[in-house]
Amino acid sequence: MKSQAKADTPGSAPRPTPALHAAARVDKERRVEVCLGARSYDILIGEGLLDRAGEEFAARLAGARAVVVTDETVASLYLTRLEIALTSAGVEFSALTLPAGETTKSFAHLEQTVDAILAARLERGDGVIALGGGVIGDLAGFASAIVKRGTRFVQIPTTLLAQVDSSVGGKTGINTARGKNLVGAFHQPVLVLADIALLDTLSPREFAAGYAEVVKYGLIDRPDFFEFLEKHRGAIFSGGQERAEAIATACEAKAAVVAADEREHGSRALLNLGHTFGHALERAVSYDPARLVHGEGVAIGMALAHRFSVKLGLCSGQDAGRVAAHLKTAGLPTKISDIPGPTLERDALIEAIAQDKKVSRGRLTFILTRGIGEAFVARDVDRADVEHFLDEELPQ
Repeated sequence: MKSQAKADTPGSAPRPTPALHAAARVDKERRVEVCLGARSYDILIGEGLLDRAGEEFAARLAGARAVVVTDETVASLYLTRLEIALTSAGVEFSALTLPAGETTKSFAHLEQTVDAILAARLERGDGVIALGGGVIGDLAGFASAIVKRGTRFVQIPTTLLAQVDSSVGGKTGINTARGKNLVGAFHQPVLVLADIALLDTLSPREFAAGYAEVVKYGLIDRPDFFEFLEKHRGAIFSGGQERAEAIATACEAKAAVVAADEREHGSRALLNLGHTFGHALERAVSYDPARLVHGEGVAIGMALAHRFSVKLGLCSGQDAGRVAAHLKTAGLPTKISDIPGPTLERDALIEAIAQDKKVSRGRLTFILTRGIGEAFVARDVDRADVEHFLDEELPQ
């Protein structure tokens, strides 16, 4: 499946990718609760959840109708199964299929999605169902947030990245020419169904890109989890209980952060480890998936954040090397020079960093670290320090 990432195209630099194998069956279903008072909801993690989606939807939104939003790649794989599940549960629905890829997170496709919801005459108690990766989840969630000032919303994430990150926590939005995710809203789902069997159709590159977001949780404040990933990465990529455990732990980590700081006034900003650099890199390549996809940008961004922390005297070089080594074993890029195509410009990266949502009154803000599992929010980072660091990191 390539709802967020396309396979390497001819002419692009090859990247090492671990082989994926048929996943072993996971018998134990896991439930993680996102505790937000009256707006609390469950993340269900297991196999076969797509075929129970109608039942789970009807149990939480009795009598509600639905609009399913998906993309062309995911629709070819899973839309019929979801339609059968909804029909079996007596849920009336219509479906909107959009192009796959990051460029779908746009004003034009937001308007198309909003129009489909309005055309279906959904009421505020009805539900929008996002079937896809992070692009579809962000776009459909934002449309759900603004139609009639808020309709109900269900996430069925079909990529690893979406299952452990974008489907949880209520961040929705679209990109603009000036940067990624700069227009959006907080809008929590009523349910997340993470069917891990759907991950078996991901390409190795796309699975690895999602794995970057899994690693992030260990690097923020769970060094024991990072050690677990170092020990079991091969098994996680192969499937089975280790994969399910890693996904559940990542969801638990994000749920805890979201419950403590839903609207990113404080500690939730830590979830952006690697994203300030990563988003700037994505913008610099014009969101071209042949060059870079989101998880790869995050992987480079996390490696850069650790090396920048070393440069500032905050973190040991040994920890930075350990992070880069683990990401490499997962087939992920860790340097700007790993991005195929034309060399990127420092000034363009600085401009994108200055547009980051964490910037406050023009002051640059980064998530830096004192070591593995010791990330912190660094405000008022000196622009000159960033420029000098990028000069060293960019290919000469």
